[in-house]
Amino acid sequence: MKYDIIIIGAGIVGLATALKVLEKRPDLKVLILDKEDDVAKHQTGNNSGVIHSGLYYKPGSLKATNCINGYHQMIEFCTKQDIPFELCGKIVVATSKEEIPLLNNLTERGKQNGLDNLKPLEAEELKEYESHVAGVKGLFVPQTGIVDYTLVSKKYAELIKAGGGTLQLGEKVLDIKTGNGSSTVVTNKSTYDTKLIVNCAGLYSDKVAKFTNQKLNVKIIPFRGEYYKLTKEKESLVKNLIYPVPDPNFPFLGVHFTRMAKGGVEAGPNAVLAFKREGYKKSDINLSELSESLLWPGFQKVAMKYWKTGFGEMYRSFSKAAFTKALQKLLPEVTEKDLAPGGSGVRAQACDRNGGLIDDFLIVENEFAINVCNAPSPAATSSLSIGDHVSDLIMKHF
Repeated sequence: MKYDIIIIGAGIVGLATALKVLEKRPDLKVLILDKEDDVAKHQTGNNSGVIHSGLYYKPGSLKATNCINGYHQMIEFCTKQDIPFELCGKIVVATSKEEIPLLNNLTERGKQNGLDNLKPLEAEELKEYESHVAGVKGLFVPQTGIVDYTLVSKKYAELIKAGGGTLQLGEKVLDIKTGNGSSTVVTNKSTYDTKLIVNCAGLYSDKVAKFTNQKLNVKIIPFRGEYYKLTKEKESLVKNLIYPVPDPNFPFLGVHFTRMAKGGVEAGPNAVLAFKREGYKKSDINLSELSESLLWPGFQKVAMKYWKTGFGEMYRSFSKAAFTKALQKLLPEVTEKDLAPGGSGVRAQACDRNGGLIDDFLIVENEFAINVCNAPSPAATSSLSIGDHVSDLIMKHF
């Protein structure tokens, strides 16, 4: 079977890319392959459903430009397609005087990224937004919202099919053979010929990239983020979204409180090394995948650099009391009994050989393939913009 483009991965980025390709060139034959039985089964379906404003990202980076552009496209898309969403805003809270300069830097970064109406908050003003929060200063970000990204992805898939695209689920890519300007994709069920591969395989993006790019110098390290949920009786402690000031040296945002589009309030996540790429539970272990992570020179350097932070995250993973204590910095009233077990997600974090946790979206291209090798948060918010960016790269091949 012949296709112009085969997209591997039916998460939100793969689907958005297919949608944008078909908008620009409805004549192209596009196939999306995914090993799961439905779309959005991994990073997309297990995130906290936040529409990110673009506050955190380095001005001019792919994350900043795609998040802000993607934010506007996402709101327009949800409005047009009647997908429920809400722009409720969030507060970022400095819980100590030491965090105030970092909060000020964050405010400046938000302004550089074009965010209007950011509102610095004094300690007493925080209570006007979240009456139970504790902090010495804060920042209100009105642009932040909530949505169910699984619903968004299902709508993308529906529009792709209506636009002539083909979605093949339950097909795992086993190999890609390249030569003479085209590629053959071998799955567990069939083989397909194509001019161009687009790899949006998330947690397995590095493995898929290796089929067409032997010299790839990054590895995906899976980090599990575990959540608790506030019990029904205590959901009133949180009105909308409450975030800490993030550690600028670590590419995770710290434990926070998120009111969900589907209902309920999540508390978390932490960030611990998953012992399997799709390791959603502590008991999920794949020795081969774990040894790959542990033996990667870049991860070893990361572990040496962040061992204290990593140990703290692991301790919180096994100690509900320690997890609660971290949450109490923001909401002192929260107790252990207010927290019920929640879900978890696994973040596909690219790490280079030199110990750099890649902080930006990373897209690696050659004549056979466009490999999206790092697309963690805010990729869901940014999906339509990333789809634009990747589809523009695709068009140069046709």
